[in-house]
Parts: sequence; C-alpha cells; structure tokens
Amino acid sequence: MRVITTPRPTKTKLERKKPFVEEEQRDFARGLRRTSTDAELQLWRRLRNRTLGPKFRRQVAVGPYVVDFACVEAGLVVEVDGGQHFEDANAAYDLERTRYLESQGLRVLRVTNLDVLTAMDSVLEAIFEALGSPSP
Repeated sequence: MRVITTPRPTKTKLERKKPFVEEEQRDFARGLRRTSTDAELQLWRRLRNRTLGPKFRRQVAVGPYVVDFACVEAGLVVEVDGGQHFEDANAAYDLERTRYLESQGLRVLRVTNLDVLTAMDSVLEAIFEALGSPSP
C-alpha cells in the first residue's frame, strides 16, 4: 500500500501570524484596543507577557466577532462583561456569540467588570484553571 501525502504549503512567518479577517473588522479591533475599559486594562496588565504561562492576545477578531482576550494555544476566550450584558437583548446576543465560538472549538470564560476590579485574584485563578482544562 502506498500513501501519498501532499506537502503543506509553506507560509512565511508574517502570513502565519496574520489572521484571516476583513480589514474593517481588524480596524474595529484596533479601535477597541485603544478604548479599553478600566477592567479590561487591569486584566490585560495581568495576562500579558505570559504571566500565566501561555500567550494571550487582546481584542482579537474571531470569525464575525471580536473577543476581549484569547489564548490561541489553549483555545480559551475570556470575555469581560459590563452591566449592559445582563440586559435581555444583549444576553441573547452573547449566547449566540458563545455558541459560535464554541462551534469553532473555543472555550469561553465570562467574568464581570466588577469581578475584575474587586476580585482579581479569583478571576486569575478561574482563568488559570480554565487553561488547564481540556477543550470541548
């Protein structure tokens, strides 16, 4: 029996890093990085530079959505939710968004702004535990 495999096309380092998103969505994500909430900034200070181990990115385009934080190697998305996320219309949108992200093989961890601002250690512990748990 002969097995023939086609070689994977080689990509340059820049091509591997560049996400496949529309320019408009990429610009939107950049704008969100410039206008982060206090809670997002505080959490970012604790997640950046591999402080929990794996690398996190912030305001990352994933399909039609932009997520607050993503750890690609662990398949984990962390969303920091403000009070508007508890309104019915926004809760339905968040559920749709979470379902999409999970369909892409990602796990979604949601924390509130209040938790980040008042219980950072608990938030980091939850993220650390989620990093160690297997993907769905």
